[in-house]
Amino acid sequence: MDILETPDATRILEAALLCSHQPMSLREMRQLFDDTVSADGVLAMLGHIREQWSGRGVELVEVGTGWRFQTRPDVQAHLDRLHPEKPPKYSRATLETLAIVAYKQPVTRGDIEDIRGVTVSSHIVKQLEDRGWVEVIGHRDAPGRPALFATTRQFLDDMGLSSLAQLPTLDGLPVGQALLPGLDPEPEPESEPESESAPDPVSVEAATHELAPADPIEPFSPSP
Repeated sequence: MDILETPDATRILEAALLCSHQPMSLREMRQLFDDTVSADGVLAMLGHIREQWSGRGVELVEVGTGWRFQTRPDVQAHLDRLHPEKPPKYSRATLETLAIVAYKQPVTRGDIEDIRGVTVSSHIVKQLEDRGWVEVIGHRDAPGRPALFATTRQFLDDMGLSSLAQLPTLDGLPVGQALLPGLDPEPEPESEPESESAPDPVSVEAATHELAPADPIEPFSPSP
C-alpha cells in the first residue's frame, strides 16, 4: 500500500506540524518521508488534517512561509488570560506607513509621503524593518535611485496570511482604513513633524476591517 494511503503518514505529518516552532514548508514536510511523497500528496494529507481539526480550538492554516497550527481567534482571548502581557503597540504613523507599503508596494519613501501628506521619519522605516515586516527589494530608476519597500513573508506569517491577495479589500477607502486595527496604535500623538493643515488621507482608527496577528499554539514535544 502506498504511504499516502496509510494512517501513519498523516499521523507523522500531524505530529511534525504540532511540534514545529515555525511554519513548515512543503519541502520540509516531504523530507519527513524521504521525498517519497509528492507535493500534491502532502497537500492532500494537509487537507485531511485540516478537516479533522475543524471546529476545534486550533486550526491548520497556510501562511507565508508554510503551514502551521494556530489558535482560533475566539479562543485566543481566553488563553491570553494565562499570559496577560500586553502586545507591543505602534504609533499611528507607523501603522499608516505599514498599510501603505502593504497595499501599494513596491513604494518609495516619497510615495508614502505623497499619500500621507507628511514626512516619513527614518525611525518608522527602521522600526518596520527591524520587526521583519518591511524590506528593500530594489531601487527605482529615478534621480537618486530611491529604495523600493515591500512587505516580507514574515509579515504574512504574523498576519496569518498565505498571500497578499488575502488582505482586506479597501472598498474605495483610503489606504490604512482597512488594515491592522488589531495592532493598537499608541494613544500618544505622533512625534513626527506635521502641519496642522496637512491632509489626513489615512486613518487607522476608522478601520472597518479587522486583521490581527494570528497566535500560533505553543508547540509541544511528546513525553519520553
